[in-house]
Amino acid sequence: MIIIFSDDIVYELNIKLRELAAVSVFFTIDKYIQHGDTSCLWHSIAVAYYSLFLARLLHISCDKNSLLVGALLHDYFLYDWHVKEKSHKLHGFRHPKAALNNAERIKQLNTIETDIIIKHMFPLTPVPPIYKESMVVCLVDKFCSLHETFHKDTYNSLKRKIDI
Repeated sequence: MIIIFSDDIVYELNIKLRELAAVSVFFTIDKYIQHGDTSCLWHSIAVAYYSLFLARLLHISCDKNSLLVGALLHDYFLYDWHVKEKSHKLHGFRHPKAALNNAERIKQLNTIETDIIIKHMFPLTPVPPIYKESMVVCLVDKFCSLHETFHKDTYNSLKRKIDI
């Protein structure tokens, strides 16, 4: 994957990550694998980075703060969905609500952030996103998920840019 870095997006993302780390256990999601060998943390960071990158590339005016917060917290479900447990059944359908509940415990979310988190699995979940930011995150999440599923050691270049 060719990665073109935007230093200002990296800067904004690093600020948002520090804010979340100050009020939560956000970085603990690094212990949960999301797709392939990519953790939930790096999946979420990549979705946030590429969502803002895509919005800028396509000149989509958006609330960049809400886009970053929603993208970072869209998979903040705090469990290993690969472990065979009754509560993990139908993870694809259920985890947006778990992520939303966990996110609401650490931050008061606005309507855009809520929409991003709860609707990022569309069309697996029936209600489509209604905000531009939600639509961008939903699409980028699919792209990142596919990339992580079929490639090893994803986001190494991004990992060198992020301060965690």
